[in-house]
Amino acid sequence: MIASQAAVLGLDAIGIARLDSAPAAQRLHAYLAAGRHGDMDWMQTTADRRADPRVLWPAARSAILIGHSYAPATDPLASLKDPTRGTISVYAQGRDYHDVLKGKIKQLASAFANASGADVKVFVDTAPLMEKPLAAQAGLGWQGKHTNLVSRAHGSWLFLGAILTTAELPDDAAEVDHCGSCTRCLDVCPTNAFPAPYQLDARRCLAYLSIEHRGHIAEEFREAMGNRIFGCDDCLAVCPWNKFADASREAKYAATINTANPPLAEILALDDAAFRKRFAGTPIKRTGRDRVVRNALIAAGNSDDKAHLPVTGALLSDASPLVRAMAVWATWRLAGDGGYQSLQAAHEPRERDAAVISEWHRRMKSNSA
Repeated sequence: MIASQAAVLGLDAIGIARLDSAPAAQRLHAYLAAGRHGDMDWMQTTADRRADPRVLWPAARSAILIGHSYAPATDPLASLKDPTRGTISVYAQGRDYHDVLKGKIKQLASAFANASGADVKVFVDTAPLMEKPLAAQAGLGWQGKHTNLVSRAHGSWLFLGAILTTAELPDDAAEVDHCGSCTRCLDVCPTNAFPAPYQLDARRCLAYLSIEHRGHIAEEFREAMGNRIFGCDDCLAVCPWNKFADASREAKYAATINTANPPLAEILALDDAAFRKRFAGTPIKRTGRDRVVRNALIAAGNSDDKAHLPVTGALLSDASPLVRAMAVWATWRLAGDGGYQSLQAAHEPRERDAAVISEWHRRMKSNSA
């Protein structure tokens, strides 16, 4: 019954995992012990619940895992060749999947609860639940060498959600690993964020750095960012299993004129109100204007387009130190030999942010060398 109801709701994959084991607990603790979660402190504070869903909800006996395809209709890496635009990860170009998928799963959970009499709780990436290993256990796919779920039918493009229930349900067979000897996802990474197959160091991952990381992005990663202003799809996009994935049927995941890899100049010009209006209802809004403009400044600095200089210069006086620091870097990159004089003229002598001052002094030293 639940599988047929899922199909009616337009969901693409469903499977059941029993909660009598915690298959990913050891990997999680090793990941945290190595510090590879970066400044995502919430992973550490919720580690016990994250490692075992029965700690999160002791009454739960089974997990119903759901996958919803967001596979793109075009090559998501094509925009990386156009430095006039900011590349946005496929998952963030449409409506926020938390809202779209959770609405569907709530309907599914309600129908199941009414039919079975069991208690249910719905999760869509908003609680300390490790959906990927559970989805692999439930047969939706396997965790590839890039650590994301890979499906033989949907490639690397599945949003995941879960229904925990008190019902004792027969589990589905776990999917086996079909990566074989392929290392495309590891080889394509611009920052070598994979210490080994099936291991990710978020501190080097452009998706983490451009979205989750709240601080200044280290200089060693800036050129590698290219024109990525929100997320990175490289390791997902090169997976050979994507050739079996049809484009998503969910219209709400489609890009809009505001999110389809927009012109960098438009993003650099956004104040907070304009940012919120432009990205309302998308995952981008949650990250906030300052971090996205920080990323756009890095993209501008990588573009070699001196037409950006007026706006990067203006952003040297932005209210956000996060923006000001990257404005120093971008202006220096674009101004060339005249960088020292341009930066000196725009410098705010009352600057108190240590990171901006440090950025400034590195540029001054470089220009005077």
